[in-house]
Order: sequence, then C-alpha cells, then structure tokens
Amino acid sequence: MKNRLFFCGLLLSFLLEAAVLALLLYPDTDRAQDAVAVNEAVHTVQNDWGALDEHDNHTALDYVVVGLDGAVLYRTRQGLSESLNAAVSHKDTIADLAVDGAVVGKLLVYNDDAQIFEAKKRTVLAAVIAAVLVQCGICAAHVWYINRTMVKPFHKLQAFAQRIADGNLDIPLEMDRNNVFGAFTESFDLMRSELKKARIAQARANESKKELVAKLSHDIKTPVASIQAAAEVGAALAQEEKSRNHFAQIIQKSCQINTLVANLFSAALEDLQELSVTPAELSGKELGKLLANADYLHRAKLPPVPECVLFADKLRLQQVFDNLFANSYKYADTAMKVTILRREQELEVCIEDYGGGVSDAELPLLKEKFMRGSNAGSIEGAGLGLYIADGCMKKMQGRLEITNGADGLAASVRIALKI
Repeated sequence: MKNRLFFCGLLLSFLLEAAVLALLLYPDTDRAQDAVAVNEAVHTVQNDWGALDEHDNHTALDYVVVGLDGAVLYRTRQGLSESLNAAVSHKDTIADLAVDGAVVGKLLVYNDDAQIFEAKKRTVLAAVIAAVLVQCGICAAHVWYINRTMVKPFHKLQAFAQRIADGNLDIPLEMDRNNVFGAFTESFDLMRSELKKARIAQARANESKKELVAKLSHDIKTPVASIQAAAEVGAALAQEEKSRNHFAQIIQKSCQINTLVANLFSAALEDLQELSVTPAELSGKELGKLLANADYLHRAKLPPVPECVLFADKLRLQQVFDNLFANSYKYADTAMKVTILRREQELEVCIEDYGGGVSDAELPLLKEKFMRGSNAGSIEGAGLGLYIADGCMKKMQGRLEITNGADGLAASVRIALKI
C-alpha cells in the first residue's frame, strides 16, 4: 500500500511539474509583424494594382487585398481575414494602398502568432514529457537498485535465519559483495560456520557420553549377573527360611538392577529418535520449491513435479533434501541429475551425482550413525545426514534408498502419496 501511494504521489508530482513548465514557457502572442516584409508587400501590390490577377507574392506573408468598397481583389490563400472587421478582430496588420497619391484599397496582412504559438507549445510539451519519462526511468532504476541491493538480500537473510532456527547449519549463505549487506552476510555465514562447529563438537561430546554410558552399562551387567547367580546358589543351599528370604530379596534386586541397566543401555544407543515429525498433506508445487531451496548452488536441472498430494512433514522433507544435496556438494562436487517418477502409492525423487559412488560394502552402512564413506577424507562432517534423513522418511511412512548409479551415488527418496 505504501509503495502504491509513493508511485501515485510521484506521478502527480511529475504532472504538476509538466503543467508548471508549460505555464512558465507560455510565450507572448502580441508579436509585431515584420515591417520590412509588410512594406515590400505594399509596394509590390501597388506596383501591380492594375493587374492583380498576375500579381506574385515575393514575401513569406499571407495577405488579402480589398478595395475601398470591401471587395476582395487578391488573396494569397483561403482562410484569411477578408474584411476590415475580421482583420481587426484577428489582430491583422492593416496597411493603406495608394496609387498616384490616392488610397485605392487596404492590405490585410494575416497574423500567424497563434500557429507559431501552437508549434512552440507542442515542442515545449514534448520536451517536458521527455523530461518526465527520464525522471520516471531514473526512479524505476533507483527502485530496482534498492530492491536488488537491499530488499532481496534482506529476504535471503530472513530465510537463512529461519533455517538456522530450524537447526539446519549445512547450507551456507550466498554472499554478494556488490550489495550494502555484503559484509553483514559474510558475518552471518561465519556465525553459521561457528554454530556448526559447536554443534559437531557437542554431538561428539554427547556421543562420547553415550558410549561411556553404554560401556559402563555393559560392564555393570557382568557383576550383577554374578551376584544374582551367587544368590540363587545361596537360596538353594540355605536351610533356614529367613536366609532363603534374604537370598530371594537379593535375587529380586539384582533382577531390578539388570532391568534398569538394560533400559539405560538401550537409551544410550538410541539417539536422534526424538525428532518431531508431523506428516500432513503437501502439494506437488511445494515439493518443487523444496528441491529448489536445497539446490542452492544450482547444479541440478529440476524436472517438473507431477500434480499430486503428498503425505509428508514439509520442514523435515526440506531437511532430507538439504542433507542429500549438501552431501553431494561436499563429497562428489559435480553436477547432479534429478528424476521424479510417480508410482501407485508413492512419488520417487532420485538425486544422482557423477562422483563415482562408493564401494558396495559401504552402501549398507551409509545410513548408520556416524558412518561415512572412505572417500570422505578430511572433509568436515559428522556422518549423521543420511541417518537423520532415513529416520525422518520412516516417520513419514516413506523410504530412503542409497545405491550406486551409472555415474555416481544415487539417493532415492520415496514419499507417500495421499490416497
């Protein structure tokens, strides 16, 4: 609404400017006739008075010759004043015609100030309109510049902040040093990088804690089992009822400890299973946007998405595609081929790179926690991307399949269709 008011006000100001300029450039119509040309016309008419039919106008003036009785004796063209009254009203120049010292008629020289004024007015209006168009072009260019250097970068920052809030730290922020936020966006991306390093360090620390808990849980089960076995032997050999009750209580507590340790062991091995996944109806058009957002380096030619209604969590599905594209960027660093096929109860999105893939022995392990291919080398990563993507797809009643394609690693995301 504010932009519309701005442009309307700008247009009105331009119209006002044109009107003011036209008034300022309005010329004076009371322009005197060329006396030399008028005198020349008078002399030539007087010289040809007896033969006006053969009179030739040697000036640039338009005039009419009338006799003393008001009759028109000669005219240069039609449409001129043909009487004294009309000439006076039109502000024409009136000159006496004398032959042998006697006045024989009148010369009515046409006043062409109105035509000259109209021509000048058209020229001035054209110049004003051209100036207004130039101003409009400058304003449009300025608006386009502001939109490119301020509005669009701000929208990118907004989308980037939303991804950071959603926990996605793998996709960098595209930087353009030509806009006013160039240094700001660079600082933002440095923040993302530091957050990612902190997240990886935290994940490793948590994993170390869980490994310690799992190891201690496993180690505790051995002496507890020994205590339980010794108590069972003692209960079998005890002669007194009181002793058997004591051994039974030891056995009961040992079983309780064993159950608690088993639960602790399972909890230590199960992480990243508390992600909130809420599948809902999702249109095929939204899927196209998710793929475009994930391919931030524009290395894949995205095919059209067939009309369909998916059953998926939009946020988690975006996370799945982000992880797949990010893995291809990091490990393959090639172009990608994306195909979309609709099957009976699911939509298959296959993303394949040209990096050569991995060994067949590593394929089943890529979706495990903290597992990475042998081609990872020193590339930064925690080995959780495919594990998270696989867990999210399972909770959305879909699947993630990792295979070796013809030229590289192929990830097939099978999304359930809303029936």
